[in-house]
Amino acid sequence: GFVYDNQGHIITNNHVIKNAEKVTVTFTDGFSYNAEVIGTDGSADLAIIKVEREESKLNPLPLGDSSNILVGQQVAAIGNPFGLSGSMTAGIVSQIGRLLPSEDSGFSIPDVIQTDAAINPGNSGGPLLNMYGEVVGINTAIFSSIGEFTGVGFAVPSNTATKIIPSLIKDGEYHHPWIGISGRDIDPDLAKILGLDEAKGVMIVTVVTDSPADKADLRGSSQSKTVDDVEHIIGGDIIVSIDDNEVRKIDDILIHLQREKSVGDEIELGIIRDNTESMITVTLGERPPSS
Repeated sequence: GFVYDNQGHIITNNHVIKNAEKVTVTFTDGFSYNAEVIGTDGSADLAIIKVEREESKLNPLPLGDSSNILVGQQVAAIGNPFGLSGSMTAGIVSQIGRLLPSEDSGFSIPDVIQTDAAINPGNSGGPLLNMYGEVVGINTAIFSSIGEFTGVGFAVPSNTATKIIPSLIKDGEYHHPWIGISGRDIDPDLAKILGLDEAKGVMIVTVVTDSPADKADLRGSSQSKTVDDVEHIIGGDIIVSIDDNEVRKIDDILIHLQREKSVGDEIELGIIRDNTESMITVTLGERPPSS
């Protein structure tokens, strides 16, 4: 983890402190403190804990603007890989806007940063820094078949933390906005079946009963069509835009909700239904505890 403010709040991952009966923080000067868990958010894998330590001995790290990072930009990760405290590794931003499944919530974490800076077990909760020493991400996971670094690491973007952490400090939790649909990206085969000119957009497969989508009369798939021995579910509304932003795949919807929206906000969805384009307003609800 890393110090967030002069009150002793520390940002880490939710999976680091999940189910812990006791949390101890050891600073790089060797002093250890018992910490109190202030708030957790399994959906974004973020948590905030607090220690009582003299303000003069706290060194908060500034949170940068993760929307400004570019693929190829140099970054550094700090953490405790394999218990080796204060280790720093360096690399580049490999990609942005990744979708990372969350084991805690059943939903995916959108807008995640991919990096080739070495991230190993023990790096979780540590900062991913730009070359100005600003936190642009919170190291959270690796993609590996052996459980160790293989060149693909992931970090929750700092702008997600900037949005969520104040709520965790104030209320102990964060309420994620929710539409209440499942869908599939339009691929070339499906686009041909549906008579679309381009393979882009998201077709709604199911609409959760009594969800914001249900109340806005969005419609899920109701029929299927078999082409070349492959069954394709069809008939659902096709989302092609959200708040005048083009939707090419479902990631675009999730990232927009994460970056721009809160529970109770309205969104404008551009949809295609029965070969006709229209706009539907949806008032976002609170995401349920699990999928």
